Amino acid sequence: MLGLVPESVIVAEARHDVDAPLLPPEAAHISRASARRRAEFTTVRFLAGRALAELGLARPVMVPGPAGEPTWPDGVVGSLTHCTGFRAAAVARASGVAAVGIDAEPNRPLARGVLERVAAPVERAQLRELAGALPDVAWDRLLFSIKESVYKAWFPLTHCPLRFADAAVTVRPDGTFSARLAAGAHFDADGADLTGSWATSGGLLASAVVCYAG
Repeated sequence: MLGLVPESVIVAEARHDVDAPLLPPEAAHISRASARRRAEFTTVRFLAGRALAELGLARPVMVPGPAGEPTWPDGVVGSLTHCTGFRAAAVARASGVAAVGIDAEPNRPLARGVLERVAAPVERAQLRELAGALPDVAWDRLLFSIKESVYKAWFPLTHCPLRFADAAVTVRPDGTFSARLAAGAHFDADGADLTGSWATSGGLLASAVVCYAG
């Protein structure tokens, strides 16, 4: 993931799909999907197995949960991502890392109208300033990626869904960001703060959030 996570997080990634076997419940789950979706599904699970092997663990059956979340062995946290030309899995032992969220996206603008659904006015103003300084980054797509990473880290900790509006993101040109999760129905009265890193390389944008245990 473009060097965004510490050594305690094991990442396996690929720029192309692999032809690997699925476990029977996984194959049944994905049997009616398109060929493209089956390839993504298969490849990220292959990568999850490769990353888990570095921890000395076997891959479990990874049928998505009710919210689409992946399944990990006891004592392990992890995250999956896939986009055109890139797939990745990240895993870590829960004794040191409480949660991890990763996301990759193509470095190109969002479709018309999507940014207004993803970003608050203050975030859109921030993106305009960043675009003036670094025009080669698709900042709207990066904000989308960051909010995806935040969700992937937050949901396993709380089992509470997030809307895009629930996370107020500050993106910095130095490759870092912070996300303030607003107080509300899903949070404690004081809300919560998460931090992470982002990078761009080879036509991709990537973001990651790592929450440490303890």
